[in-house]
Amino acid sequence: MLDLCGADRPLVAVLVSLVAAGLIRVVGRHLAWRESCTFGAGIITLGLVASMLSVVLDGGVVESSRLSLLPGVSLHLRADALGLLFALVASTLWLLTSIYSVGYMRAGGYDNQTGYFSCFALCVGATIGLAFAANLLTFFLFYEVLTVATYPLVAHNRTPEARAGGRTYLVYTLAAGQALLLAIIWTQTLAPGGEFRPGGLLPPGLPAGTVLGLFTLFIIGVGVKAAIMPLHGWLPAAMVAPTPVSALLHAVAVVKAGAFGCLRVVGYVFGVDALREVGADTVLAVLASATILFGSLRALGETHLKRRLAYSTVSQLSYIVLGAALGSVAALAGAMFHIAAHGFMKITMFFCAGAIHTESHRDDITQFGGLGRQMPVTMTAFAIAAAGLAGTPLLAGFITKWHLGLGALDAGHGLFIAVLVISGLLNLAYFFPIVYDAFFLPAHGEVAPERLSLTAPLAATAAAALLLGMMPDFGAGFYRLAWSAATSVVAGSAAGGVP
Repeated sequence: MLDLCGADRPLVAVLVSLVAAGLIRVVGRHLAWRESCTFGAGIITLGLVASMLSVVLDGGVVESSRLSLLPGVSLHLRADALGLLFALVASTLWLLTSIYSVGYMRAGGYDNQTGYFSCFALCVGATIGLAFAANLLTFFLFYEVLTVATYPLVAHNRTPEARAGGRTYLVYTLAAGQALLLAIIWTQTLAPGGEFRPGGLLPPGLPAGTVLGLFTLFIIGVGVKAAIMPLHGWLPAAMVAPTPVSALLHAVAVVKAGAFGCLRVVGYVFGVDALREVGADTVLAVLASATILFGSLRALGETHLKRRLAYSTVSQLSYIVLGAALGSVAALAGAMFHIAAHGFMKITMFFCAGAIHTESHRDDITQFGGLGRQMPVTMTAFAIAAAGLAGTPLLAGFITKWHLGLGALDAGHGLFIAVLVISGLLNLAYFFPIVYDAFFLPAHGEVAPERLSLTAPLAATAAAALLLGMMPDFGAGFYRLAWSAATSVVAGSAAGGVP
């Protein structure tokens, strides 16, 4: 029997979402029941994940029973500091996105809403499972479930463009999954069990060629979902999906799974010192920096709002990858905190994009003149999120950039501070003309009144982005979780990883 209040909470948190996906299918014809299942599962999942916070903040872990498949091969869930941070972000934003989705899907008159909400629950269940994965096999299982479950959401509109975007998404992510599987099989021969450990699970003394070859496979495997250049092509193509799906892709699940995977690979498979010895840390930092700048430059050239946001995500995700590559405590803490900071800021922007599309039927930023006066709540929230992503003080994005800058100095790579500064300026260049036009140019036409079902979630996420900038530990202890995880990774790496 499952222990709902004890060690089995990681497993139960995963099962709630998976069971909800099935129940939504069963009761889908009854709108009230479908939405009750969606909201109920979101509240229960968030409660279960939050219930583990005190244990993990005290330095402990919450570990479910291991399911042995073969000798040395098992499925295993464990809530540690990094995993709990990611699970808290995913479960919090799932609940808010569910509220937003109900208003958005109703207003847009979308078909197959039962399938939409069912796949949504399945995606979040897979994300929670990935966050709590204690070993490589469990990580891979949920990583691939997330890939498959997201496809119907990307292709939800069933138009030729949506189907093409879905196919592009599958080609990239399934191919990356094969690279990840090869890496895991290879690792299993070197370190049977593949249990994640702060500082690395690989045995010491491996040849440099082995470390580099293995690291290359892992980075391809997780780097596609993290949209590291040149593996990013699927993300803009996936913007044909309904806006809540785009929010899921960018802030809650898929791309965050890739960035989270980079942190797991660097900190819990290899260890920062092992990568530094073979120069892989520098290669990864250069790739991340190139992606940060490239994504920002591409965003400047897009006038479709969701595509501009997509390239912004390409850029912003690589802050997490850069922090992992720098490998100091401050850099890792900044990267881990950015999982939460970027999640709240970017989901705000996609919520705003959806509200603008629903109420004004506009997607091109050249037509946003006067929207700030017509949709004041929506555009104020957009301005807050934009300022945060640019790294403005008192907002969540500043906390990330400050720690990445300190971490770069600690690691002896102060040059990367220039990347952060240039990126911040580029963020201002591609976001603030939108804000200026919305508040200071004449209106382009009539706009429907703002709907509470759309504005309430985006106001909540914008407020969270503001509060996280002024009080980084506000609410769920994201800042302490990030520092706890970062400290354990660096200490474990210095000690050699494997005890």
